[in-house]
Parts: sequence; C-alpha cells; structure tokens
Amino acid sequence: MPTDVPRPDAPEVADGAAGRVGAYVHVPFCRRVCPYCDFAVVAGAEDLADRYVDALVAEIGGADPFDRPLDAVFVGGGTPSRLTAAALGRVVDALAVRFGIASDAEVALEANPEDWSQGYAADLVAAGFTRVSLGAQSWEMGVLERLGRMHAPGDAAAAVADARAAGFESVNVDLIFGTPGETLRSWRDGVAAALDTGVDHLSTYALTVERGTPLSRAVAAGAPAPDPDLQAEMWEVGASLAAGAGLVRYETSNHARPGHAAVYNLLTWAQGDYAAFGTGAHGHRRGRRTRNMRRLDRYLEAVEGGGTAVQGVEEVTGWAAEQERLLLGLRRTAGVTAGAGGARLLGSPEGRRLVEAGVLEAVGGRLRVARPLLGDEVARAVLALDPREC
Repeated sequence: MPTDVPRPDAPEVADGAAGRVGAYVHVPFCRRVCPYCDFAVVAGAEDLADRYVDALVAEIGGADPFDRPLDAVFVGGGTPSRLTAAALGRVVDALAVRFGIASDAEVALEANPEDWSQGYAADLVAAGFTRVSLGAQSWEMGVLERLGRMHAPGDAAAAVADARAAGFESVNVDLIFGTPGETLRSWRDGVAAALDTGVDHLSTYALTVERGTPLSRAVAAGAPAPDPDLQAEMWEVGASLAAGAGLVRYETSNHARPGHAAVYNLLTWAQGDYAAFGTGAHGHRRGRRTRNMRRLDRYLEAVEGGGTAVQGVEEVTGWAAEQERLLLGLRRTAGVTAGAGGARLLGSPEGRRLVEAGVLEAVGGRLRVARPLLGDEVARAVLALDPREC
C-alpha cells in the first residue's frame, strides 16, 4: 500500500466519524488583518475581548446539547491567541457545562507564534487544551512580510518547542505556499525546517486570491498573482518531504503522524454534527447547516439582547447531501464509500473518463482521488451530476 494511504482500519477511513460530535468557536480578533484573509476578523478591537467572551459563554449556554459529550473542540479565527488563557478557559468550561467534553477529546486552538510563550502554553494546557495549530505560514522572512505576518521564522520553531515543554499532546504547523516571489528551493527549505521541529501534524495550503481581500485588489491592479504551476510543484515537494519524515497524508493538504490526525477535521469531512459559536461560525446538525452573523457589533447586540446569532439556515438533504458527502469524503486520501452518488459518478461519461485517466479510483466499494492535484476536476464532475440521467 502506498505510504500516504492510511491503513484500512485507521480512524481516518471510518465514514461518519463513528458518530463523533464537535464544536467550533470563532475568535475574530487579530493584531493585523493579513492581506489574503477573507474570514470574519477585526483588528485593533481587543478592548471588546471580555465582552465577546461573555457573549460566547451566553451563546453556548443557550445551545441544545448533543446526546453525547463533545469529541472535538476547535477554537479558530481570527487569532484565538489574542485572548488570555483565562478567557479561553472560560469558553472551554462553558462547553463542558453545556455539552460535556469526553475524557479523550481533542481540544484545539489556532495560535500565532508572536503571541506564544511557554507560560502561556502551560496555562492553556491547564485550561484543557490538548492540541495547538501554529500559524507559521513560512520560514522565509521576505515571504512572511509579503503575507502580512508579524513574526520571524525562528519564532515558529520556538513556539513548537514551548508547546512541547508545556505538555500539548499534539502540535500542528500551518504553511502557505505560492506567495509571489517565493521559490521552489525556499519552500523546500521551509518545509524541511518545519519538519525538523518534530511536529505531529503539518498542513500546507496554496495561497488563494479571495475576492474582496487586499490581495485580490493588488492583483487586479497589476501585482503578481500566485503561479498555479509552481504551486503544483510546491505541493508535491511538501507531500514528499512530509512522507519522508514519517507523516501520513490523510487529506489533500494535511499530514499527520499516526494518532495525530485532526479529529475535528475528520468529523466535518464525514458530515458529522458540530455546534458553532461566535462571529461567522458555521455549524451542522442533522442535515441542517447554520451560519452566524459576521459583524462583531451585530453579533454582540444580538446575543446581549437575548436573541440568536444565527443569520442563515440551509437544509442539506437528499441529493444535495449525497453530493456533499462525496465532495467532502473525496478530500481524504482514503476516499469515501461509493454509495448511490458514487455509482452515479462512475456511470457518467465524465466519471468514466476520470477513471480511465487514472485520476479517480474505485476499489473495494470506495472511491479515491489518485491524483490529488486534479481533485478539482473530480469535484466539478460530482457537481455536474444530474441524478435523473444516471
């Protein structure tokens, strides 16, 4: 079996994530908004942090619990590490009171290296956090500056060491590839440096020009855009180096040592149920997807006034749910159970072409994208399916 394919009995393969449930909490605060970011974030508003945490606790307190404790908690952003460990601990405590948190749950947060110290890390472990995802993004100073980051390359390595010393069970590093001006060699050196820290998990993402961001406006005005051909080479280099360091690629952009795959990610890719709290947060429960208000002021007004933070609801059922199951499942290296949607895909002209081209594999009742760089082609084929014609 190829080295980047999880064993058939690995939890990464279990469709439905074995009924696990989770919660996502969004923290919008940032020291500076990165030019490529299109998330629900605000800069220079930390004076509202205590008020925001109060609102999160209130929102969590009014939520409907699941019929089992949480298996995964993910605090994302924004930059959660802009909050104190005590404030983040209040959020974890509120989730524990309302939902319960399983004794072996993954409790994770995103953090920036410039916010990190061993003392802060130790306080987070004491507050119940078990996993940290450090936004290193690059090991090259020039790339960090172009990405609007505020740390130096050495800060990321120090943050990994501090997380280890504090007792975090799992440490991830995020890297971005394809920033204009970044070379294949500098990317290779950066990935190697990240792996040399001994991280348990590595996430590598292509820089994307999102509409409405400062990056998109700069590109529209004539600034260089990411080179997709170079990004493809960078993806391959990153995957090769991660595999050589003993990490298994279990999803297009994610690599982990055995036992360190992100539980929260796995349950979302398997259409599991997860509650959502905070600005712009998205949740999913029993085929019903919700999204919260993005604007901080409106979110605070709604929750403080005793109302709901939910701004939109979408029912994902029937064929839409089956398409989504395939789209999410095919991101995983292990693929997804074929099911009715997979049979329709394999029976379509485009599906047959993808199989013949070696892009899509059908083995043992599962579908798998064999050439991840062409995963978008498979996704387009899934979206184009008309069940009435299959």
